[in-house]
Amino acid sequence: MMRVEVKPELLRWARERAGFSLGALADRFPQLPAWEGRETRPTLTQIERFAKVTRTPVGYLFLQEPPIESVPIPDFRTVRNQHISRPSPDLLDTLYLCQQRQEWYRDFARSVGEERLPFVGSADLTSDIEATAARIRSALGLDIEERREMPTRTEALRRFIGRADRLGVLVMVSGVVGSNNRRKLDPEEFRGFALSDDLAPLVFINGADSRAAQMFTLAHELAHVWLGQSALSDAGPVSAPSHGVELWSNRVAAEFLVPLAVLRDEYQKSSELRFEVDRLARRFKVSTLVILRRIHDAGGLTQEQLWLAYQEELERLQAILRGSGGDFYLTQTARVGKRFARALVVSTLEGQTLHRDAFRLLGIAKLETFRGLERSLGVT
Repeated sequence: MMRVEVKPELLRWARERAGFSLGALADRFPQLPAWEGRETRPTLTQIERFAKVTRTPVGYLFLQEPPIESVPIPDFRTVRNQHISRPSPDLLDTLYLCQQRQEWYRDFARSVGEERLPFVGSADLTSDIEATAARIRSALGLDIEERREMPTRTEALRRFIGRADRLGVLVMVSGVVGSNNRRKLDPEEFRGFALSDDLAPLVFINGADSRAAQMFTLAHELAHVWLGQSALSDAGPVSAPSHGVELWSNRVAAEFLVPLAVLRDEYQKSSELRFEVDRLARRFKVSTLVILRRIHDAGGLTQEQLWLAYQEELERLQAILRGSGGDFYLTQTARVGKRFARALVVSTLEGQTLHRDAFRLLGIAKLETFRGLERSLGVT
């Protein structure tokens, strides 16, 4: 039985990196305390299984010291205004996969002669908030009245994503890493990110978040695209980010979704707050948290009243159970984005991309699944 030398600090690093305590792995690896205490050494098979469970590249466990992993794009996530120093394996793997998809689409766009997108990087931090929000609405062709007429927030979000996709933005929405339903993404760690590129701008939305919250995330990440800046965010409608880019993007997102001038005209101060928040959220097809923030912006709530109402509403929303399921191919298309999925399927059918590479980027394993996705996209 071949035993290998692995430094205890590498084992602790891998375990903590994946969010496991020593006790949490006791059933799977009873000898882990002894390994970390240098009392005995694991076998190669045990280390390979440990690497799989902790989602660690097995080669990392044989380094001289734990590697310093950093997010490959600007990271603006904070907790109580403190920077989050350690990204999870799930976040890193999602980022790397989206970078691979973006690289593939960039090459595809060049090969078919797609033009560079003029809106990418068309704004800066001195750009007027209202004017920028209006330009984004105009580019998407999605005005306030059209959104109001939609029956549900889900339909409004679907339309929003569709218009961004049509504009040229690769929008990917998923609550798991790739297609692995056992690796669920945590919206407490991040809500989304933008990978700016004037041929293949990409926005990823954490699908484990509520649909109403996803609406704000998409608007926020589009603001990053307009700035021409890649970024990882956990911004919410009532957060007060210290970084100028995040603050500007938050303000643009709020104005895009609920223009302050329109909100002031429609907000009925004499109504009970609970009723008014629900009414306006239904009218604008946004989350109640966005409405609370805009009522504050309009002078209807003090900062203290906003925070109290926000915390109460957040607890109420977190208590609501969300359903799951749905059509597999619709879910898969949402995870990789319709624009990306269609381009990759067409390229594969034309022989420009290997099926092996297409399967990897799509997160599927069978030709039958690929054919089903082909049919669902209407590719002939």
